[in-house]
Amino acid sequence: MTTDAISAATTRRAPLGRERVLRGALALADESGIASLTIRTLAAKLGVKPMSLYHYVTSKDEILDGIIDVVFSEIELADGDSQGWRAVMRARALSARAVLRRHPWAPPFMESRSHPGPATLAHHDAVLGVLRRAGFSIPMAGHAYSLLDSYIYGFALEEAGVPFDSPESTATMAAEMMAAFESGQYPYLVEFATQYVLQPGYDYGAEFEYGLDLILDGLERASVGGTSGGATTPA
Repeated sequence: MTTDAISAATTRRAPLGRERVLRGALALADESGIASLTIRTLAAKLGVKPMSLYHYVTSKDEILDGIIDVVFSEIELADGDSQGWRAVMRARALSARAVLRRHPWAPPFMESRSHPGPATLAHHDAVLGVLRRAGFSIPMAGHAYSLLDSYIYGFALEEAGVPFDSPESTATMAAEMMAAFESGQYPYLVEFATQYVLQPGYDYGAEFEYGLDLILDGLERASVGGTSGGATTPA
């Protein structure tokens, strides 16, 4: 028996429970996309009958609630009281990006669940706690959280959709696109590609940290300056 067969047989013999169901669902979504996740496909992956899953989850919506909670549990968030809010928010954003690269189907669902799980709620509470203890007013904490998450989720969606995943593939695609242009056509796009994208070491993923630091700079100025509901001492 091959190693893969032994592993599959071991998985089928493992006791079925909610955690195993959700971990199987997460793996299926990662492997084949969220559209592939159904009670039937999940049961097949776990080596059980579909009806047996209903002891642990009642619907696909409940499965989605559960696996989004698992995704939130993977995002690291340090204590901001010792490191400072900016360092914590930056590290959290980098962790979130790494997690969403592992689960590229997840960004549209991160804030859409009407029954968020305990890890989701704990994460939101912890982020707000870091900002409030740092002196952000309630409105300013809301502005900061919304802005950061919009950027993180938006970048994750765009990164998952771009047709290249390395500097080499980026350069190849850009060169092929430019070869199709007539001379003098799209001059600024050609300029951008030749003088930026096709330069040695270009990595689209590096744009994330550049944009993140701009956002953090702006939030720092706003919180110190008291603009748009700026920081006050938490009540």
